[in-house]
Amino acid sequence: MQILIINPNTTASMTEKIAAAAKSVALYDTKIVAVNPERGPASIQGYYDEALALNGIMEQIEAHEGFDAVVLACFDDTGLDAVRCLSDKPVLGIGEAAYHIASMLSNKFSVVTTLARSVPALEHNLNRYGLATRCARVRSSDVAVLELEDPKSNARAMISAEIAKAIKEDRAEAIVLGCAGMTDLANALSLEHGLPVIDGVVSAVGLCETLVRLNVKTSRLGGYSPPL
Repeated sequence: MQILIINPNTTASMTEKIAAAAKSVALYDTKIVAVNPERGPASIQGYYDEALALNGIMEQIEAHEGFDAVVLACFDDTGLDAVRCLSDKPVLGIGEAAYHIASMLSNKFSVVTTLARSVPALEHNLNRYGLATRCARVRSSDVAVLELEDPKSNARAMISAEIAKAIKEDRAEAIVLGCAGMTDLANALSLEHGLPVIDGVVSAVGLCETLVRLNVKTSRLGGYSPPL
């Protein structure tokens, strides 16, 4: 099968990181194609950036054929509903995927994301997905998205410190990392803190493979009907 992964921002180094994480868990016969728009925001941090990214996402969908499933690799699940209208193939956002995985591994999970301005969008999505009661808290680590691409930054230490607070203050039993740029940190942070640390990229890839093998497709009735 072929999974198309769209990083909705224009930062190519993040796309490469996302592709590496996806390939590390994909089945041997799964082809991962990771792309990003040529124009749009360099990072997505809040509602305004989401709006700027939408045209680039749609252009990438229209430019690629032959995929069996799509992963939208922004934790805000930017453009998720719109892309589901364009294709009957399974389309998963990394936020929704990670929340569902965490809810199956724990009673309560906390989300550790980037800047505080992203928190309301994630809380909105949790309510939308019916998983708000499973989430103890959405936390900001005060790490900007592009700091995750800078090896000289202290982003990892700040994220780790926020995880420690979530365990102590929220009594979280699992942590969801709230940014695609954190995908390379999940395994080490899980070992460090002794609980599941869930990355949305690998979660979405695994779920996409399952949906394709089950031969199920996105409903074309109601809200996900094709564009008029």
